Amino acid sequence: MKLLLVGYGKMGQLVEQMALAQGIEIASRMDVGTGDWSAPADVAIDFSTAEALTDNFPRYVQRKLPVVIGTTGWADLLPLFRQEAERAGLGVVASANFSIGANLFEMMASNAARLMRQHSNYGAWIHEAHHATKRDAPSGTALLLRDAMTRAGYDRPIDISSTRAGAIPGMHTIGFDSPSDTIELTHTARDRRGFASGALLAAQWIQGRRGWFSMVDVLQ
Repeated sequence: MKLLLVGYGKMGQLVEQMALAQGIEIASRMDVGTGDWSAPADVAIDFSTAEALTDNFPRYVQRKLPVVIGTTGWADLLPLFRQEAERAGLGVVASANFSIGANLFEMMASNAARLMRQHSNYGAWIHEAHHATKRDAPSGTALLLRDAMTRAGYDRPIDISSTRAGAIPGMHTIGFDSPSDTIELTHTARDRRGFASGALLAAQWIQGRRGWFSMVDVLQ
C-alpha cells in the first residue's frame, strides 16, 4: 500500500512513523507549499485542517483516490462531500476519532442510551477534555457520541460540556443521572498512537470499497 499523507503535523508524522514500521510506503507528504499531489498512491490519509479539506477533497474526487479523513470541524460540508463522493464512486472513511477504543466506546454509549430511553428519571450528559490547542469545541467525538445516543432512541436533552487545558490527548465521559444514582462511562486516550493505528487500519480496509463509511463500519 502506498499512502499519500495530507497534513504533516503531529498526527501526520505519527502516521508516517507507524506506517513505515509496518512496511507501508509513503508516496508523498502534503503540507502547506510542499508535496506532490500527482504522486501515485493507493489511499490518502488526511489530518490537515477543515479549511484545507475544502481544497483537498475535490482532488480526491478527481483522482478517485480513496481517503481516510481525520480532520474535524467541517460538519457543515458533509452533505456536499458525500454527494460528490457518491457521484465519483469514491471510497471514504471519515471519523472525528480513529481510536479503536474510542469507537468501541461509541458502540457502548449507543447501547447504554438504548437501555436508558425508557427510564425518564435519568438525564444524560457528555463531557470531553482535550489539549489547549485543540480548535473545535465540543469535539467531533462528543458530537458523534451524542448522535449515536440519539439514534439509539434517547430522545431527551443531552448536555455537552468541554475542557481545553494542558496536553490532554482526549477524554470523553457519558453520564446518566437520576435522583438516586449516577452512571458514568469514560474513555481516556493516553497518547495519539491509537488514532494513528486506527487510521492505518481504515486505510487498508477502504481499498476496493465505494461509499461513505465511519470507523464503526471498519470495526464491525
